[in-house]
Amino acid sequence: MEKINVFLDDIRKAPDGYVLTETIDECLNLLKNYHIEHLSLDHDLLNKTRNGTMLVEMMVHEKLFANRITIHSANSVRGKGMYKSLKQAQHDLIMPSTTIISLRPLPLYFYPPGFLEHYQQTS
Repeated sequence: MEKINVFLDDIRKAPDGYVLTETIDECLNLLKNYHIEHLSLDHDLLNKTRNGTMLVEMMVHEKLFANRITIHSANSVRGKGMYKSLKQAQHDLIMPSTTIISLRPLPLYFYPPGFLEHYQQTS
């Protein structure tokens, strides 16, 4: 199965080397059909109910994960909630303990120099 990096966001551009998805349905399709090396997630999407929190709930329920998951949402409350849900899934042994989970909010429109270095890391 091919390895890819996925960036879920409806406003920001994906970093180089990432497949951009704008909806949770697009993201779920990739999670089901590819091996995801790095998955970076936003919370607030155009569809207010089908958001990052719903995606995380579906990922945990269907046991769909990546080697590395980053929550990049600028929505601090919901982003932390997504992060905590993923960490709880690890604690409950639903998600592999080897999955690296990060909470790294990204600005909406401007990335300071060096800010995207996190996305250049390899496994």
